[in-house]
Amino acid sequence: MKKHRILGAVAAAGVIALVATGCGRGGTAEPAGSDGAAEPGGQGQIVGVAMPTQQSERWIADGDNVKQQLEDMGYTVDLQYANDDIPTQVSQIENMISSGAEALIIASIDGTTLTDVLQQAGDADIPVIAYDRLINGTENVDYYTTFDNYQVGVQQATSLLTGLGVLDENGEETGETGPFNVELFAGSPDDNNATFFWNGAMDTLQPYMDEGVLEVPSGQTEFEQAAILRWLPATAQARMENLLTVIGDTQLDGVLSPYDGLSIGIISALTSGGYATDALPVITGQDAEVGSVQSIIAGEQYSTIFKDTRLLAEQAVAMVDALMHGEEPEVNDTESYDNGNKIVPSYLLESTIVTIDNYEEVLVESGYYTEDEL
Repeated sequence: MKKHRILGAVAAAGVIALVATGCGRGGTAEPAGSDGAAEPGGQGQIVGVAMPTQQSERWIADGDNVKQQLEDMGYTVDLQYANDDIPTQVSQIENMISSGAEALIIASIDGTTLTDVLQQAGDADIPVIAYDRLINGTENVDYYTTFDNYQVGVQQATSLLTGLGVLDENGEETGETGPFNVELFAGSPDDNNATFFWNGAMDTLQPYMDEGVLEVPSGQTEFEQAAILRWLPATAQARMENLLTVIGDTQLDGVLSPYDGLSIGIISALTSGGYATDALPVITGQDAEVGSVQSIIAGEQYSTIFKDTRLLAEQAVAMVDALMHGEEPEVNDTESYDNGNKIVPSYLLESTIVTIDNYEEVLVESGYYTEDEL
């Protein structure tokens, strides 16, 4: 079962790499379910787009992609960033509703804090698309589009095992028994995705921990111990510094990091703690942010998970356009995402493991980045 699961993750990564290379940033990739280039379908209807923060380049790209694609279809877009402040996001959504928005796309800061404002949307019959982060505790979320977040966690753990030499490039076990010392990081506890990432990773790593191939010197193996509130790099750096104090002279072989921003903070703590930049542990990541891809090229960070946000934006836009035309958006998951009040119909996209061996193919040849950017 263990081999089968990991091989499936690796095979999926290969397939997605082909998908990702089929379109350029802001280019011609078609939304899932599309049978050709969509013709402009909006007639000036206002769509509110609420994004969590501009502190991450990933969310800036998401906002730009969604706005551009909606405008290309004839919609008027009210794009707002809340700088990770929950009251600000609530106020922005209230203003979108009062200003006549006919649909809302929301990437929430905290998926549990929007119940009251989304009741206003429900009372006004305004459909709500949860974007990448599930909105919890309300009936008033109609659809959800994201990546297969459990699989992202599997991919992060798989790349960690590959970097350690426990698995080869085909996902086959090498017979390497270690033991390897690793520390574990998790995402923000107020982000529903964080638990999916964690569960996917831990389901993959736990057998190796049970067998003694992997050891966690700090003993901190629970989500609550590993979680980094708001995904803040500085918080990850501080935790890594504390872990180095806890484990003393024990040398780390790997660090499971669920996000590139955390990885940068972790690397900073490790280098300050005496690790040479060319002798760092195997460090994972997510989002293929420029700084971390450059770190991978430099031989510091080992891997990241590429989630093509162009495709995510296209899916959200396709959902809005279908709803504006009285149609049901396409979904491919009606079981996984229970927000506490309902199962939210979802469309899940897939992701790709990126290392120094394939970053050019996946990120540059696809047009997501240029060589100059990296």
